[in-house]
Amino acid sequence: MTATAVLAAGFVTPSAQAAPVSTAVQANADVGHAAAPLTNLAHLNYLTDRVTVPATAAHNTYRLDTQPSVGVLWVYADPRPGNTFARVGGGAFDPATGHWGQGSFDGDDIARAAIVYLRQWKATGDTSSKTEAYEQLRGLAYLQTLNGPHAGESVLWMQPDGTLTPSPTPPDSPNPSDSGASYWLARSLWAFGEGFAAFRDTDPAFAAFLQSRMDLAVTALHRDVLTDYGKYQIIHGVKVPAWLIVDGADASSEAMLGLASYVRATGSRTADGAGARTALGQLAAGVAQMSAGTTTTWPYRAVLPWALSRSDWHAWGAQMPAGLAAASTALQNKSLLTPAIGDAAGFTPHLLTAAGPDNGWLPSPVDGTQIAYGADARVQSLLAVGKASGSSGIRTLAGVAAGWFFGQNTAGTPVYDPATGVTNDGISSTGAVNLGSGAESTIHGLLTMQVLDANPDLLAIARASSHLVSRDGQQVIEAETAALQGNAAVQTPASAWTGESQWSGSFVAAGAGSTVTWPLPAAGQPRLVQPIAELTPGSKAQSTFSADGRMLGRVRFGAVGAQGNAPSPTALLPIDLWVPAPAKATTLTATTKGGTGNLDALLVIPLVSTLTTQGNGHGTVLLSSVVSSSQLHRVAVPGSGPFVVRSYDRNGVLHRSSTCGSGALVEILPGGFTIASR
Repeated sequence: MTATAVLAAGFVTPSAQAAPVSTAVQANADVGHAAAPLTNLAHLNYLTDRVTVPATAAHNTYRLDTQPSVGVLWVYADPRPGNTFARVGGGAFDPATGHWGQGSFDGDDIARAAIVYLRQWKATGDTSSKTEAYEQLRGLAYLQTLNGPHAGESVLWMQPDGTLTPSPTPPDSPNPSDSGASYWLARSLWAFGEGFAAFRDTDPAFAAFLQSRMDLAVTALHRDVLTDYGKYQIIHGVKVPAWLIVDGADASSEAMLGLASYVRATGSRTADGAGARTALGQLAAGVAQMSAGTTTTWPYRAVLPWALSRSDWHAWGAQMPAGLAAASTALQNKSLLTPAIGDAAGFTPHLLTAAGPDNGWLPSPVDGTQIAYGADARVQSLLAVGKASGSSGIRTLAGVAAGWFFGQNTAGTPVYDPATGVTNDGISSTGAVNLGSGAESTIHGLLTMQVLDANPDLLAIARASSHLVSRDGQQVIEAETAALQGNAAVQTPASAWTGESQWSGSFVAAGAGSTVTWPLPAAGQPRLVQPIAELTPGSKAQSTFSADGRMLGRVRFGAVGAQGNAPSPTALLPIDLWVPAPAKATTLTATTKGGTGNLDALLVIPLVSTLTTQGNGHGTVLLSSVVSSSQLHRVAVPGSGPFVVRSYDRNGVLHRSSTCGSGALVEILPGGFTIASR
């Protein structure tokens, strides 16, 4: 993962240098006690600041001559004793200069904070939110470079005194940060686009300024990215688009959200929005082509976030379905909705029943950290696709996914507190809560709360999904837990990161003539077994897999296409075997011939996966299918009230809605999902 991607994921740990302290209380109350509305801007307001900046040829902003201070946002808020917070910057703090290694404010968060304030103002008429949106957009515009060969790109970091940091420590990618396309270009497009649409009628002069900055950013997008429109690169034999922002469908999708708002706002005035309309169409065409897999093959109809890997999916920033839905609506192009529906109706139920919004399936779920950015991306995408497609089922999934904020997570605790507006900075795979509440977490927690405030029915579903009862979904068996016979050995890679994917730990090198045997966990139904194998050009090795003597299929370790632009010559991928393992199977065996093949782990996927939740005296059960025929499955839904079952096909189209008794058999359509609630 690049330094840029690591930063975007929220992995950079700030130092503990203190700044002014917030008295916000940690989230620890049950969501059922929350007073409406949920959206509380108090902690986000605490993170805001004002900085006086100079006008230069390269950096200026709206009415800086008469309003010399601009709005900015502190990037981190570290927890302190007494349920307080200290605003801190990124990187090491230098007390002699008052500067941070990176800075105290960054364009990524300023842009997204502006979006929160814009949406709050438009939803409620709150004038203080309008004012803060105005100030944050002025601050974001100041970061944009106005002249030179990279005009329209943006410097990412600013110090507390307003000094820009084009080359921070550690460095950004690109470095200097305004020397090429970036995540912050994408998020600037998002904010400028929504800002123009919001201010167009209420403040035409400011809207005209935002339009000029939007046009400048669109010009940079065409110059630095879309000059490659129509060109492709090969990644292990697969042709992928070469015109995505930083090769990212994730970054491109956030730009698409702003471009779509701008295109809708300019309407028929094609001269105003022609460049943006073209850019939106071209980015959307590229993102749509990142859809991959089938119901039973990796990545299970997800839209992959990174063009340079066929093995990498992450929840953070994965707004590809939302971006495609927005583009489909703005451009009146229904074909763009097809891959978004596949992700929302196919992959997301698989994800929710397996673990929830993990930071990294690479392709094994090696990074089980979950953060608000990833959880909110699922909520926003499901809502957008549900609305654009007219699917009530996909829309309902948005409510189920929102339950993460209220306790449907590995910690079993709320991470958003409506009394303070605090959203904690994440939860580890073992359930440890990061009690910080930095800008990114706060912003994306609030974006979901705004959705729930605007959609009371989804709030009711989120409340009924706030406590995890059980999951019976995709599981992982590490290869090194096997019993080895013959020419097989456990080995540890020199580096877990391959350049495009990640080993989950050690692996088994299965040589010719070896037998590798794993115990299978008990199950009440057949399961797909998918070995994660290192596919190596020229390899003649093959492993035949069987369960209790029944052949399931083979892995051909040489079945990989040309490397092309892929960072690694080998590909680490789950392989779909032909036959599910029987329900009663207790062992899985791989026999190898023709050479040595490396096995990282096994994905074990029930034919029907289940997520059971409860909250507020009600309950929800989500069932997801990876089988080619309709299935009947008996479910018990916690709580009280009518037992309503709705089954949907693989594209989220409602098949049947019925009321029955708890413990009844419910139908799950091929590759579809069913939601039972009471």
